[in-house]
Amino acid sequence: MSTTPPSSPDVFQALLIQARTQLLERMAYERGGLVSRADMAADHFDNSFQSRAQIQTERQTEFAMNEHETAELGDIEAALKRIQTGTYGQCTDCGVVIPPARLQAYPTAKRCINCQSLAEQHR
Repeated sequence: MSTTPPSSPDVFQALLIQARTQLLERMAYERGGLVSRADMAADHFDNSFQSRAQIQTERQTEFAMNEHETAELGDIEAALKRIQTGTYGQCTDCGVVIPPARLQAYPTAKRCINCQSLAEQHR
């Protein structure tokens, strides 16, 4: 039986590393290997049987997915860096301790609920 509490930075580090590995594997699988989404989108222009609107829609979807995956990967890397610097679990805006339940639900959380709500209102 493990003596490490579920809110230990080591536990979250392991979860984040696992999430990063799974994300990178999914990205590679969806892209068909080492081909970037941009290259895949460019290939769509070689398909003259598709309508221009369909090609544009597929291209925009691929770019949006790439942006989302890149942001997700960035969030994971930032959380891992906060673990290394000893600031993981502290709100980056106000400095209060983020409740372990929030971190368990959302391991990349960088803000407490109040600061996150404020940030979303100002978008």
